[in-house]
Amino acid sequence: MLLERDAGRLLDCRVRLNFCPLGACALAGTGLPIDRFMTSAALDFTAPMKNSIDAVSDRDFVMEFLSANAITAIHLSRLGEEWVLWASEEFGFLTPSDKVSTGSSIMPQKKNPDPMELVRGKSARVVGDLVTLLTLCKGLPLAYNRDLQEDKEPVFDSVKTILGMLEVSAEFAQNITFNRERIQKSLPAGHLDATTLADYLVKKAIPFRTSHDIVGRAVAVCVSNSCQLQDLSLDELRSIHPVFDKDVYEFLGVENSVKKFSSYGSTGSACVASQLGDWVTKLEITKEV
Repeated sequence: MLLERDAGRLLDCRVRLNFCPLGACALAGTGLPIDRFMTSAALDFTAPMKNSIDAVSDRDFVMEFLSANAITAIHLSRLGEEWVLWASEEFGFLTPSDKVSTGSSIMPQKKNPDPMELVRGKSARVVGDLVTLLTLCKGLPLAYNRDLQEDKEPVFDSVKTILGMLEVSAEFAQNITFNRERIQKSLPAGHLDATTLADYLVKKAIPFRTSHDIVGRAVAVCVSNSCQLQDLSLDELRSIHPVFDKDVYEFLGVENSVKKFSSYGSTGSACVASQLGDWVTKLEITKEV
């Protein structure tokens, strides 16, 4: 979803960028018989810029473009941070292939997700390019100023860097393996089904504030007994509140809990499957048989 919005920002940016400055001359236009509309149409611009002074001094189209790039870079950096964490020994949720990992200079057993660390680091350059241009333009009067010759380098650098980040991120994504067993084992930690237990109580006509307190006491019992909510007997649950019935176990346990999230866009299994299906269709991905 993040990258879809990033693409949308670039398309929106083009709408405002695609106006032709040709014929504005140094700043005042000209008295010669030129046809700015013909030139604009021939070069496939939307229209000529309406004001000649604005045409030579305006750089907001570049600032908007670099801003869109910077937001994309931040999104890729956040994704990179997520994958770097997941590849760590502490998480172990994914393993990068040898194609997109490097070894350690001291530990021969390590596989470092260096590409995404570099993506995370390169985001600083793209943000810096935007800040360079914003700072360059902040004190300039209207019409052309020689300072504006400094606008080229951050633009070229931003484009080159963001294209590299996108290429590396896509390559990394296609060369990782998710460790399903390790992920599955980590899910019960933290009593993830506490939220669905609170929803269960709400469906029993108990206000959420009260449900929150009841579930908190149930979790406290689990912590004392080193067990999960689904391990509590019905009698133990009823000792906390008499509303509990045997149907409560349909809301407990990680798998049951995940299935209960059913609102549009939620993280429930059916909702995620639907979202994946939408992207398969949108990106015209051919599923492997």
